Amino acid sequence: MTDLLIRDLAQVATPAGAAGPLRGPGLRGVVVIEDAYILCRDGRVESVGRMGELTSDLAGGIQEIDGRGLCAIPGLVDCHTHACFAGDRVNEFSLRAGGASYEELHAAGGGILSTVRATRAAEEEELTRITVRHRGWMRAHGTTTFEGKSGYGLDRDTELSQLRAVRAAGGVPTWLGAHTVPPEFDGADAYVDFLLAEVLPQAATIAEAADVFLERGSFDAAQSRRYLRACAEAGLALRLHGDQFTESGAIELAVELEARSVDHLEATGLEGVAILAASDVTGVLLPASALFLGRPMPPARALADAGGLIALATDFNPGSAFCDSLPFVLSLACTQLHLAPEEALVAATANAAHVLDRSGSIGRLRAGFAADIVLLEAPDWRHVAYHLAGDVVHTVIEGGAVVFRRTAYSV
Repeated sequence: MTDLLIRDLAQVATPAGAAGPLRGPGLRGVVVIEDAYILCRDGRVESVGRMGELTSDLAGGIQEIDGRGLCAIPGLVDCHTHACFAGDRVNEFSLRAGGASYEELHAAGGGILSTVRATRAAEEEELTRITVRHRGWMRAHGTTTFEGKSGYGLDRDTELSQLRAVRAAGGVPTWLGAHTVPPEFDGADAYVDFLLAEVLPQAATIAEAADVFLERGSFDAAQSRRYLRACAEAGLALRLHGDQFTESGAIELAVELEARSVDHLEATGLEGVAILAASDVTGVLLPASALFLGRPMPPARALADAGGLIALATDFNPGSAFCDSLPFVLSLACTQLHLAPEEALVAATANAAHVLDRSGSIGRLRAGFAADIVLLEAPDWRHVAYHLAGDVVHTVIEGGAVVFRRTAYSV
């Protein structure tokens, strides 16, 4: 493995602290080093500092990157995606633009179930190829680690194929068997019975976490509790989709079961904010989904001010957030959620890594962490949020190896 030196960087910006998530006033804890370097060996960061501190007797064989005019941030961590799917829902996008609601499309057999039909029809090899392509899209926007959920199979074989496809694409697989009730089942209770008896035993050998869509028309709190408890007993971490359209008990259940996260929160009120902020459950905020569906934005500012744990993610999926760009999400976080750029960066790096149980190895640029680095073509690291939908990502490095480099524009 080639060692790497990135030298003469305008800035290095990284979340403060040795490991773990940041919250409260600490959420703004970003360390900025001017005129900096990053030295990587064997796929990990060896040291970060000012150029004046760099020893001149480095051994030969080190690949060098000229960082002049560039800033470095940690590789972005997308902790909530549905990146494994077949087909698209562009027709529904057009219908929604004409006034149809997400709930109306779902009730008419569209929404999630339309993607289920397309995904069931795809072979596992095709699902893997699609997910690898989607990973490439995310990587071009600076995402070096992504989580990917199943939930577009809703049967045994396709759910397992989705999980294997996510893992084959280098993602962190989450079993979202309880996404919605497929038409072949007579109600949610019967479907949960099937999931726990027929899918969970093998899903638990592939996935790292289990997720449930606790929402009106999908799964209620009692059904979600039964599903998640069984998943926890099988060794899976717990996640929840909650409060996207209604407050239906997701936050309370997440706290009760000590879930890793509860995600969405567009409908969360002040009481829910207080309950979540007093817990160690992370609220994963998905502003691109809220924007795409014309929903209220999640209460990020209230959660942050109350000392809650928050993370940011794209919710990349074909129906409600066809968005693979975490920098765009950071822009939304600053302009719509009223987070400071420092808070947004932490939420999409160190705190997102915590959601995936990787806070000791990714999400920071410090000695011993994976050499996952994003170089920004900007004089200040805050351009990652400031440059709305811009091509600010210059180079992406994973494990010390360059995996993406944007071709320079000709002038």
